Amino acid sequence: MKIFCIGRNYADHAKELNNPIPTEPIIFMKPLTAMMVGNKPLYFPDFTNDLHYDGEIVLRVCKNGRSVQPEFAHRYYDSIAFGIDFTARDLQDKLKQKGQPWEIAKGFDRSAPISPWIPIEEIKDRNDIHFQLKKNGEVVQDGHTRDLIFNFDTLICHISRYFTVQKSDLIFTGTPAGVGPVQIGDVLEGFIEDRHLLTCAIR
Repeated sequence: MKIFCIGRNYADHAKELNNPIPTEPIIFMKPLTAMMVGNKPLYFPDFTNDLHYDGEIVLRVCKNGRSVQPEFAHRYYDSIAFGIDFTARDLQDKLKQKGQPWEIAKGFDRSAPISPWIPIEEIKDRNDIHFQLKKNGEVVQDGHTRDLIFNFDTLICHISRYFTVQKSDLIFTGTPAGVGPVQIGDVLEGFIEDRHLLTCAIR
């Protein structure tokens, strides 16, 4: 099982961080120890002073594939979930300035909370899924998958060009604008359409 993540996949998010809009998907990965399920809390890491939330739609791969062709890509995922890609933003910025990899800012333990899964058949339009992240009851991210730079099928094709996608692999598809910091005591909640799927308290 692998956890793929896509960076800068919403133009407004790229702009808010003063990053260029990519011309092809930006892929990074998280280890399995990053995954957290069951609405467990996240304990604020001692190596950062600037921990950020990135709310995302997550895909679950349902079959193995290599160099998947566009006309078949929709067959390679069967469910979606709400996920948070936690980021130690200060650590990431320092590493980027040095031209160094920034996995430790993204892939630390419990940095990827994931909600229960929704079968893709229950989604009216996978190309226009509405999702939200609330912090302490206030909407801080409001996204639609119609605004993805690279849609689900494109991501499957691109990732599978370099890595064999396998059943149960996860793909964090990117975060919309509105990312921001959390502090101890905050509570984050994730929604897909009208479903409240994820709660993550910061302790």
